[in-house]
Amino acid sequence: MTQSFSYAGSSAQIVFGDGARSQLADWVRKVGCSRALVLSTPQQKADAEALAQDIGDLAAGVFSGATMHTPVDVTEAAMKLVAEAEADCVVSFGGGSTTGLGKAIAYRTDLPQIVMPTTYAGSEVTPILGQTEAGSKTTVRDAKILPEVVIYDPALTLGLPVAMSVTSGLNAMAHAVEGLYAKDRNPISTLMALEGLRAFSRSLRKIVASPQDAEARGDALYGAWLCGTVLGTVGMALHHKLCHTLGGSFDTPHAETHAIMLPHTAAFNAAAAAPELAAAAEIFGGSIGSGLWDFATAIGAPLSLKELGLSEADLDRAASIAVENSYWNPRPVDRSSIRALLQDAFEGRRPQD
Repeated sequence: MTQSFSYAGSSAQIVFGDGARSQLADWVRKVGCSRALVLSTPQQKADAEALAQDIGDLAAGVFSGATMHTPVDVTEAAMKLVAEAEADCVVSFGGGSTTGLGKAIAYRTDLPQIVMPTTYAGSEVTPILGQTEAGSKTTVRDAKILPEVVIYDPALTLGLPVAMSVTSGLNAMAHAVEGLYAKDRNPISTLMALEGLRAFSRSLRKIVASPQDAEARGDALYGAWLCGTVLGTVGMALHHKLCHTLGGSFDTPHAETHAIMLPHTAAFNAAAAAPELAAAAEIFGGSIGSGLWDFATAIGAPLSLKELGLSEADLDRAASIAVENSYWNPRPVDRSSIRALLQDAFEGRRPQD
């Protein structure tokens, strides 16, 4: 029987390769702009300023206040500089926090975005924006949010610490795992998800052993692009709902939260989505939840929510928040089962599929 599906490819321009960062000025001009506001986190301010210097008169300034979970008040502060500098595009240099700020600005202004990722977040190729305000994280999807150009240069990730490389990679892998059982999955998203998981299963082990391995860094960026594209193509389910709950309501670090939760949410859905997860399970030893946990352990990833400073009382509240609004998931979701899942993640137990 012929399978039925709908597929819409991304309109983002992907520029990938060694030395690709040198093309930034050309791409600012190609998107029809001449006053680029460079965005970064406080930690990457010096790099952002150097990047602005590289593009000379095309730079309208630097805003280095990007932070996790894209707080609305930070976006509002950046918007003031956008107006004062008369910026006609933004260049987001960094990881998911900086990309999120660029998206938030574009959502409000429709300014073109050029992203230069320095982590493996993958969010640079999605039309999805997560924002936090008053202790709550909300998600919006809109064509204006998708960056116009993404410049992937492996050299920009050589300085990414091993611990951040590991959690960032697992964060991207979560997009692919959920994409495999997404309600609106299609053959192309499945191919990309599996290829992305294979790329990370190869590259993260090598990066841990040799952080300056440029080929492995390039392989990981390739995986990030694939996994992020999956996130932007199909819907997500329980994993992303739980991570948004933990990040938005308890301010847990984004990548670490995804890394810790992934084996547990995969195990939760393993039986209900067994055919869809079978190929991914083989990549990680034949069992998706425990296989991902073993992989995370082997590369030194954090394993327990307790490490992030959460308390057991927080788990009760998180479980309640996670089931407040109904959403699709391969396995039905109820408070008691989610509370048990969170307890396992809190303790760092090896999940059983």
